[in-house]
Amino acid sequence: MLAAAVLAVMQIATACEAETIRIASQKTGTLAWELAVIRAHGLDKKANLSIDVVELASPEAGKIALRAGNADVMVSDWPWVSRERSLGAKLQFYPYSSAIGAVMVPAASPIKTLADLKGRKLAVAGGAIDKSWLLLQAALKQDGIDLKSQSTIVYGAPPLLAAKTQGGEMDANLNYWNFCAALEAKGFRRLAGMEDVLAKLGSKGRIAMIGYVFDETWADANKDAVARFIAMTREAKQILATSDTEWDAIAPLTGAPDAATLRAYRDRYREGIPRRPIADEEADARVLYRVLAQVGGRELVGSATELDPGTFYQAIPGD
Repeated sequence: MLAAAVLAVMQIATACEAETIRIASQKTGTLAWELAVIRAHGLDKKANLSIDVVELASPEAGKIALRAGNADVMVSDWPWVSRERSLGAKLQFYPYSSAIGAVMVPAASPIKTLADLKGRKLAVAGGAIDKSWLLLQAALKQDGIDLKSQSTIVYGAPPLLAAKTQGGEMDANLNYWNFCAALEAKGFRRLAGMEDVLAKLGSKGRIAMIGYVFDETWADANKDAVARFIAMTREAKQILATSDTEWDAIAPLTGAPDAATLRAYRDRYREGIPRRPIADEEADARVLYRVLAQVGGRELVGSATELDPGTFYQAIPGD
């Protein structure tokens, strides 16, 4: 009887043991903000999950860790996931953020519309096949403007280009959302958010370009854990969406040099919290993927000209 009782207790303990999810995260990235909130509020324990953070230096390192089996979850975009699926890696995507950047100009700039970028010096973060840059080009081509040939384009790292724009070396800057928020705090003006550009290309709403990425086989084998992980992250986002004091707590992680920058981070982060059904996200992604395939070609999407039908993870009830 004693042996049976001990065995029963051991079985209960095993059943209740928190499942581990390994998350590849940049120490200074926005995912680190979310993870800090999860830890501070015990949301991982509430979800009966053990979060093992694999700190990495860059998004590319995260992709390598995921593909090598050294991480279960990372953050990337659905065009990359779809491309990887076409190459045989069955990855899947679940929306994380629709905050994707903007075109920024000095407050007193004579540039009033995107068409005014013609003939100007435009800084583009990320390189020649950056997705926001390709989509901006596609949108302006609808108006007969070829930015790539009719403007001076300067590619570079996001922080470097933000600094050069702030120093007056650039007429405008297409950059990632957090660098745009920092420029906004310094008095720069949003000429256009990428959500406006995507709407021009056929997107019906604010699409989450960035999401949690994981292996399909792993997700199928851990459906309940994935559902709890998603619920946990939603709860963390809700805290960040409603609590200003929470932003004071994570301020050191954001690297914000002042209160104005922290407020800009907070406001733009909140705007980017996904709130749409997965079916709507996927429908818009399908439209925009065709645009990316046309303007980015094989260098961006490989041989797949259509979004792979399994790209979006759809196993969460209510989505």
